[in-house]
Amino acid sequence: MSEKTNVPPLLKVTDLVRHYALPREKLFGPPPTVKALNGVSFEVQAGRSVSIVGESGSGKSTIARLVMALDTPTSGTVSLEGRDLHALSKEELRVARRDFQMVFQDPYGSLDPRQTVARIVAEPLEALAATSRSEQRERASDSLAAVGLRTTDLDKYPHEFSGGQRQRIAIARALITRPKLIVADEPVSALDVSVQAQVLNLMQDLQQQFGISYLLISHDLAVVNHLCDNVCVVWKGLIVEQGPPAELFHHAQHEYTRTLLDAVPRTPTGGTLLAA
Repeated sequence: MSEKTNVPPLLKVTDLVRHYALPREKLFGPPPTVKALNGVSFEVQAGRSVSIVGESGSGKSTIARLVMALDTPTSGTVSLEGRDLHALSKEELRVARRDFQMVFQDPYGSLDPRQTVARIVAEPLEALAATSRSEQRERASDSLAAVGLRTTDLDKYPHEFSGGQRQRIAIARALITRPKLIVADEPVSALDVSVQAQVLNLMQDLQQQFGISYLLISHDLAVVNHLCDNVCVVWKGLIVEQGPPAELFHHAQHEYTRTLLDAVPRTPTGGTLLAA
């Protein structure tokens, strides 16, 4: 379970189930069903980081979509500060979105190549708040500064930046509404290893500066170990084990967790990238 505390969690996911009906294989037969999630529960405390770990097809990206209210659960609840996101009206959800934003996996595909950085970063403001263009530009500049980019970058286009810089732009876009929660879906998996460390360090710095909570979706245990306070291991749509990285990675109880740990690359000295 999550850390014991008397403080209500920022995010509470309870008994989350998501089943998808596939096209019928037979004219009169029932449609086959994919059981992506089968009752997932976890919490994220304010200012903390929780990771959802698992292989492709385990259900972790489905969790991200449901937490972001981009998909509807078959059953269960996703509550942010006590608000059930899937029970809100469209207008209430639009207003609530300023409190939770997302950073996607692909820094190349997630940024519109036809838009300037200023428009890309300010996009959440256009959707969420009645702000003037000048105010949007000013806040976009502030967000770029927070991720280590310059005001002069506002009028450039995505193709003028490296992969690491593009992911910084994506993080700046997520930051602009000053969210309480950022859902990061494999945020560094498309980057070179040297750049991954820079982006992860940036995310840590932003957490300390703004008190952001992260829900990190990942298959990379080294990344999780670097950033997260708590880890949930997902297998076949269920959380089979969870706990702090130091405890979970050194005293794994479930066979699937041990399988994930065995896949972590080893250093020339025989150690792993999970060493403290």
